[in-house]
Amino acid sequence: MSAKSILVFLLRFLGFFITRKTLLSIHRFLSTLLKPVKYLVGKIMPNQSHDQSSDLSPPFDPSKPSIPISYPINTLEELDSASYFTSFHYPFNKSIVPLPPPNSALPPRPRLLVCHDMQGGYGDDKWVQGGRNSAAYAIWHWYLIDVFVYFSHTLVTLPPPCWTNTAHRHGVKVLGTFITEWDEGKAICKELLSTKESAHKYAERLAELAVALGFDGWLLNMEVQVDVGQIPNLKEFVSHLTQTMHSSLPGSLVIWYDSVTIDGDLNWQNRLNEKNKPFFDISDGIFINYTWKEDYPKLSATFAGDRKFDVYMGIDVFGRGTYGGGQWTTNVALDVIKKDDISAALFAPGWIYETKQPPDFQTAQNRWWDLVEKSWGIVQNYPKVLPFYSNFDQGHGNHISINGTQVLSTQWNNISSQTFQPFLEYVDNPTSNSIDVRVDFNEASFSGGGNLTFKGTLEANTYVSTRLFLGELVMVGLPVHFMYSVKSEGNCQLGLFLEFSSEREGKKKLLLASHGLNQFDEVIVARQLTNPDIAPGWVIQEGSISLNGYTLTEIAAVCYMQQPENTEPKSEAGSRNIQDPTAYFAVLGHIGISALVQNTVFPPSTSWIVKGQDLEWGSKTVSLKISWKLKDGENTLFPRYNIYVEKLTTQAVGSLGNLALPPSDVNSETGQLESHSGTKGAGEYIGAAQIEAFYVSDFIVPSATSSLKFIIQPCDSCGATQDVDDAPFLQLSVEGQ
Repeated sequence: MSAKSILVFLLRFLGFFITRKTLLSIHRFLSTLLKPVKYLVGKIMPNQSHDQSSDLSPPFDPSKPSIPISYPINTLEELDSASYFTSFHYPFNKSIVPLPPPNSALPPRPRLLVCHDMQGGYGDDKWVQGGRNSAAYAIWHWYLIDVFVYFSHTLVTLPPPCWTNTAHRHGVKVLGTFITEWDEGKAICKELLSTKESAHKYAERLAELAVALGFDGWLLNMEVQVDVGQIPNLKEFVSHLTQTMHSSLPGSLVIWYDSVTIDGDLNWQNRLNEKNKPFFDISDGIFINYTWKEDYPKLSATFAGDRKFDVYMGIDVFGRGTYGGGQWTTNVALDVIKKDDISAALFAPGWIYETKQPPDFQTAQNRWWDLVEKSWGIVQNYPKVLPFYSNFDQGHGNHISINGTQVLSTQWNNISSQTFQPFLEYVDNPTSNSIDVRVDFNEASFSGGGNLTFKGTLEANTYVSTRLFLGELVMVGLPVHFMYSVKSEGNCQLGLFLEFSSEREGKKKLLLASHGLNQFDEVIVARQLTNPDIAPGWVIQEGSISLNGYTLTEIAAVCYMQQPENTEPKSEAGSRNIQDPTAYFAVLGHIGISALVQNTVFPPSTSWIVKGQDLEWGSKTVSLKISWKLKDGENTLFPRYNIYVEKLTTQAVGSLGNLALPPSDVNSETGQLESHSGTKGAGEYIGAAQIEAFYVSDFIVPSATSSLKFIIQPCDSCGATQDVDDAPFLQLSVEGQ
């Protein structure tokens, strides 16, 4: 455990018993005490390997090639020099998922802001290409969130792209954090606010970072005493950052934290009043400190006038002096805030994870967010636009599958892999006569590392419906195409219940399934697709619906039993061989909705330029950066690329036509390796990329290998993948190195 983690743990433990002001003094003392400890640890273990489960990050030179990581900016000098943009890690840290339209102003209603603050930040989530911890922290209840803040106690906290990618996918804005605290923070503020010009300069640097990395703005946490003579420049800093963000990125946000007053005092007000409103007036909102009283939300709303929804009343989930106690009574504070028609800010929901709430993180997380949903309500709806795709992946797991075939059988985590998350309702004590529905990481997946598993008992001529998504998808004249994958046992059937609404016609309910169900008035019989690339046991169902003028408002899964005449219950090979006629088991692998019934036309391998850069050989290993782009220079629309490697022997290379990299495939201007074609075979899966680059680190090369063939497989937004025969690749000769 690092010195920072020890410090955070101690402060949070002490916070259950003492006030925040007392904690400030303790924090200063412990910070000073632990500095030599951290220094000594660095001296003892200076050459720590890239262990992705480690909590102690080794010193690194960001300009040198290494496993891509997310990291903060520590000093004003680093911020001013713009050295981050010359870092090897910079291009890997760009978010590639935009907010869905409309992506401008926040809705005029009470909003929910969530401030991450999990174990000091930059844990498992710092590994841009993914880590090896299937138990890594994640959030998946995005439909309850409007704004997400990534927080740490470092000067400039840049959100890892995994958070921005998945939050944007769900319609949630993402903010980084600019924080000054303790004596170091005082010195920083003195320089930052020395002149109006310096205040403007650093505001512009922050805006450049947010725009370049694809996140949506900043939380400003100035938690130090400020010389009253510098308050005008502090206001210039806040105002100029807000205006620059707005002009550079419409819909962006700058939110002020309730700490420093207009008099320069570090004095938390716990409400909006005349001492902090001047900063509120020149920003997009204020995050109110946690120790407010019951009437403070109402007083703050009144003081804010027509901007009351820009006031976010803070709730510390750890419960340190917060109204209602936080933790499992966080909803007490939410109820008061909602009643007074103002916004809320949840700080450190990672409490569930950090304190190991029983019985396990998955269950405790679902239970805690269910309290939030019951108090606050759902704030995001999807699908809203097409195409729509979900494979129920939460961004961690014990395996990865593609088209039903497992390509990875080890632990992994990468929040960027999250697709749209289902609105599953939490059931506290499921009965023995019900269907248990959960995101499952152990059952075989159709795509990615998760799926929805339905297991329980079900009587004949009955069905169970489970809410999956609540949408706002407007249907136009063209048919809308639905597709989903199922693996089931016995006579178990799984279909999709679809609810539509129209102001003129009212509601319409349809069942899309392979077999009818008497309880539904209208059934669209799904067609079963045949695809040789799909693994045995999985069935792909599809159907098209035309309902011009209607809006798709709900998608649910419907579990029921098929009752064939004079037919024994079927049993898939290797299944549970169901004997009980009421036993139910089915797995939903994915759902896709698109406007057109056609396959994606992937560019052939000859359309791509693939380069190998920063090539470094070890005694038995190789490291390199692989990048790719289309020859015509157009931006691709692929949200993901699967990366494989084939280890070819001399005999295998010869049988493929001697495809070892010839000298003519070395770029004469750059000296970089290039490849322009693809061959048969996917090889070993080594990872996924959300940008058009991937870093291979210390890849072990067997002694008999003559060349390595790195294959890049594009994936479209509906989950389809290019045939590896046609995918771009890089052929790298091992012989001679």
